[in-house]
Amino acid sequence: MHSPMFSLEVFPPKRTSPVGTIYDTLDGLQGLDPDFISVTYGTGKSSDRTLTARIAHTVSEYGIPSVAHLTAQYLNKDDVDQALDMFEQAKVSGVLALRGDRIDGAEPAGVFEHASDLAVYIRQQRPDMKIYGACYPEKHPQSATLEEDIDNLKKKVDAGVTHLISQLFYDNEDFLRFLDKARAVGIDVPIEAGIMPVMNAKSVLNMSNKCQSKVPEKLGIMLDKWGGDKALLKEAGIAYASEQICELVARGVDGVHLYTMNHPCVSRRIWSNVKPFFV
Repeated sequence: MHSPMFSLEVFPPKRTSPVGTIYDTLDGLQGLDPDFISVTYGTGKSSDRTLTARIAHTVSEYGIPSVAHLTAQYLNKDDVDQALDMFEQAKVSGVLALRGDRIDGAEPAGVFEHASDLAVYIRQQRPDMKIYGACYPEKHPQSATLEEDIDNLKKKVDAGVTHLISQLFYDNEDFLRFLDKARAVGIDVPIEAGIMPVMNAKSVLNMSNKCQSKVPEKLGIMLDKWGGDKALLKEAGIAYASEQICELVARGVDGVHLYTMNHPCVSRRIWSNVKPFFV
């Protein structure tokens, strides 16, 4: 296990792509030796559960611990039981309990309104299963203040979450400020910093808008200068993410969670840059 921790996120291939393309992604990530790989989850359909479990099992076949995402608001207890059975069969090392995004036109099941509700249920059904949770360094978009969001985060940890992974951010000071506030209210579980490499100007702006994470001036200058040149922006994005990670490690963070976006070549380049700082 690295110190600090180093982990990755992958997502199941799009429905129009062969499932086997995940092997290309995982093959490309070989040598990074992450502490775990998390596998994202769709909107709540049975097929999403099956695919996440299948990919998580494939990750385990590579000898890497896998963490399966599970989004709650459109699920009932039977759905969650089915997912937990699948994940157990897939030999996952833990579950990332999420509320999940709202879907236009879909009605929430009304059983698990918050991620903390799902965490409580998982802890009841699977006392030995490790439960991961998400956190927002710049506050959840639906929280009025960061302090309110951190109070809700404390409830999630009290409900059984033992490891937190942050949403993306592009200014390390935002994460470090959040970390200080979380520790001040008694949240003492490991908190990994979520880093998403910049590769596409439109995607950055969409994600920052969705997550309400700000684009700092330094990144804005990069996007203005190279946003129209994918190759140059990719190089700049690798450098930016590498610099973020180096500073975070120097500042003593618990770990770094790299959102690979299923681009192993970018992840490998970043790991090559930062590997010396991980013991």
